[in-house]
Amino acid sequence: MRLIRANWSAPAQIHALTTARLGGVSRAPYNGLNLGDHVGDVAADVASNRNLLVQATGLKTPPQWLQQVHGIEVVEAKSDAQVRRADACFTATPGQACIVMTADCLPVLFTNRQGTRVAAAHAGWRGLAAGVLENTLKSFSPEDEVLAWLGPAIGPLAFEVGGEVKQAFVEQNQEAESAFKTSPTHPADRYLADIYQLARIRLKSAGVVEVSGGEHCTFSDTENFFSYRRDGDTGRMASLIWIEPA
Repeated sequence: MRLIRANWSAPAQIHALTTARLGGVSRAPYNGLNLGDHVGDVAADVASNRNLLVQATGLKTPPQWLQQVHGIEVVEAKSDAQVRRADACFTATPGQACIVMTADCLPVLFTNRQGTRVAAAHAGWRGLAAGVLENTLKSFSPEDEVLAWLGPAIGPLAFEVGGEVKQAFVEQNQEAESAFKTSPTHPADRYLADIYQLARIRLKSAGVVEVSGGEHCTFSDTENFFSYRRDGDTGRMASLIWIEPA
């Protein structure tokens, strides 16, 4: 199993990482460590993969899995093993992991500078435009200095979108114009979008001054990542964050 750990200036008690597809027991077309239970994979294989993740990370408390719907709902992570319908979660409880699943969408992990609260958000372009990151930031205290890490997502050379996507962002913030380039294959009506840059713009506007990560492309890195745009039927990676218990 390969775990991609966040490279950021979070406190030492904060653990933040994204899984790669390597390892696990899922069979084709989900080959590897598929952690999504909603994509058609064998339920027992997904359960085995999730258990492998728990063992690899040393978590003692059930992590908070979500039923994601490309919305902006944020819930508190609990240890009751209940799946909650939301696209972000937060906790101040040591040992309680917040998890989001992706396969091209952007996972964003958060902590405050004190390392007393963490959160995870799933941001496809719809959720990003609708404000899922801003909603997640509301789970922190106003006086908190929040750090953010952008996990693996589809890169700016692969994320082709229509004009309606560009309009959704530019109407809210003119600076978002810089995150869209004319598509070389469909110059009349398509764009290449940089979801990492769009997230940075929104986080900056929300007052987050330190944003790390954003160097991967799930679409082009077939060895390490699942990609819905590339493969259609595919698995899901997990991005998770938790506070190490004292």
